Amino acid sequence: MDAVAGETVSGNWWSHARGREIFAATRAVRAAPDVLVCRLIDGKVTFVHRRLWPALVRLADRFDPLHLARVREVHDASGKHVTEEAPFPLWVPQEVSIRANALAESEALAELGGMLVSLSPDARRGRGLG
Repeated sequence: MDAVAGETVSGNWWSHARGREIFAATRAVRAAPDVLVCRLIDGKVTFVHRRLWPALVRLADRFDPLHLARVREVHDASGKHVTEEAPFPLWVPQEVSIRANALAESEALAELGGMLVSLSPDARRGRGLG
């Protein structure tokens, strides 16, 4: 959001002057096949690139399983906008699971380091991350 806005966005980004552009950018990211949309950090929508999926799967037991569900927005038969969730690990492709199983815990932690910093200190302690 900050990159689209050209400055740090505090509070609700909808109220920002570039809110429509931010919305368009989030929709483009959500549509990318190599992006997992879940609610990993503080239960808020989180984008995770496919490159990080093996590390995320390797450390899955450190996260709330509900936060690892893949979230997709779809339109139902009437055209209504609805959220569809695929529980973890049902959305995980086989090749990602294979790579996750071959990954050492220390490697996975190193790969997700930046994401783990984003988690609240209580969440890190409560799930063995800090």
